[in-house]
This record gives sequence, C-alpha cells and structure tokens, in this order.
Amino acid sequence: MERHGPPLFAQPLATWERGGLKATLARAGLPVEDLDGAGPLFWRFERDDVPVGFAGIEVHGTDALLRSLVTLPPLRQQGVGGAMVDKMEIEARARGASAIYLLTGGSVAFFAKRGYAMCARDRVPAAIAATAPFARLCPAAATVMVKQV
Repeated sequence: MERHGPPLFAQPLATWERGGLKATLARAGLPVEDLDGAGPLFWRFERDDVPVGFAGIEVHGTDALLRSLVTLPPLRQQGVGGAMVDKMEIEARARGASAIYLLTGGSVAFFAKRGYAMCARDRVPAAIAATAPFARLCPAAATVMVKQV
C-alpha cells in the first residue's frame, strides 16, 4: 500500500454529520437514499484534522457489505482510498465478518489490486443481496466483488 503523508484517522460518523456524507456521495454519483437507516455504519476519514473521505459497512452475520467509499477529489490517486479500504476491512473483521462484498461501477481494478475478486450475483449471501444497494439502489450492471478477510 502506498502511503503519502500522515496516517488516516477513522472517526465513526455522527448522525448529524450524515448531511455532509450525502452531499459528498451525491457529487460522486453514489446512492444516498438509504443513509438514514440503522443498518449502515459510516466513518469519516481525516488526515491532520482535514476530511479526506467517507466509507461505510453493513455487517450481516459473517458477511459484510463495503459501501459508499469515496475519497474527496483533491486527494484521489494518493493512496487514501486504499488506506480507507484497509481500515474498513479491520472494522468488518472486528464485527465478526469473514467476507466482504461490494458493488462497483468503474473501480474493478482498484479493488482487484486490494485482493477483491469478481463474484456472480447469484453467489452473494441472501442477507447481503437483500441490502438496499443490492436490491434497489445500484444498477444491475454493477460488478460484484468479494474478499475473504
């Protein structure tokens, strides 16, 4: 993993901060319709007290869904996204997950570089397939990927 600058600090996102998350995700073209629910957990990532991005997970038993990963535009291509994925994998494991699934439109190479492999939709566990991103928010053409953690 490339490292540039000081390490990332991950802070669980407070309920009142979800407006900023929604705005950032909307600008990135990511779904925002289900962000007020209790299932998804979100984090704000910072470097030197400056926000650099957001990410979320949903844990369902031993499976997790990585969702809403976004690096703020001025910091892209600097290793921030990879560091955010690393931290979300640690969170998912700490919450009992042994596999992490995700949906992506154009970031297949980014996730493949981090050990994620493409997965057929019909191989996704029922609890993950029933989440809002899988069931209704993300296009059917989105690529499904998985990693054992």
